[in-house]
Amino acid sequence: MLVLMQTGLEDRIALITGAGAGIGLACAHALLEEGASVAVADLNPVAVLADAPPERVLAIEADLASSGGGAAAVAAVVERFGTIDVLINNVGVAPHRDGFLSVDDEAWKSLLELNFFSMVRCTRAALPHMLSQGRGSIISISSDTGHMPAPFFVDYSVTKGMIRLLSKALANEFSARGVRSNTISPGPTRTTPWETPGEFIDVMAAEWGLDRDGAIEHFLRDVRRMPLERLGEPEDVAAVAVFLASDRARQVTGADYRVDGGQIPTI
Repeated sequence: MLVLMQTGLEDRIALITGAGAGIGLACAHALLEEGASVAVADLNPVAVLADAPPERVLAIEADLASSGGGAAAVAAVVERFGTIDVLINNVGVAPHRDGFLSVDDEAWKSLLELNFFSMVRCTRAALPHMLSQGRGSIISISSDTGHMPAPFFVDYSVTKGMIRLLSKALANEFSARGVRSNTISPGPTRTTPWETPGEFIDVMAAEWGLDRDGAIEHFLRDVRRMPLERLGEPEDVAAVAVFLASDRARQVTGADYRVDGGQIPTI
């Protein structure tokens, strides 16, 4: 349970992409707790928001990798709530790769469509509504690998770096008109690649000859050398998203917030 911090998010309207689980779902819960109305767009929109007041939630089934998916999601939000104040570009996948040479053109195109162009399309659809009211907050979820590209996430790393660059460009162009744009770069966080059997950490465990828990400990302590030496939780990212969405962050734009346990060894 997040503690209320007088965020001014009551009656604000938020759209979160890829909110079926993990960080997106945690953001949805956190914004609801702060009084916002929340729309979630996903291939499988969640029923977990069913316990929220029905007038404050909207589940949108959307293929955000398609050319019309982002515009359709934003249109559904505006039709239901009349406007959009907050956009959280969260949807994305992180397939495990065997390095650069293992990724063909189709794999690159597929990941760019979902991870990057979903941000382009949703933002392009949401911006006119935000600009017309002179207020808006765009929060895009990048990654630690957008700062430190990893061979096993090579195409994912590139898309996450692109997200940070586009967010900065949006901040430069639209902040003077009331629309702020920021990114959050989570480090290793307890989401699908860490939780689903056969995904990233199981592949690494087999390679290192360790069990799952041992592989996680080895990755955090010895591979990434994370000072906190623990996996983040989706709620850690959601807490920062609430701040960036809120009036408390009215002077924050063009920034990147690292929620990574201190692992990036740069300043």
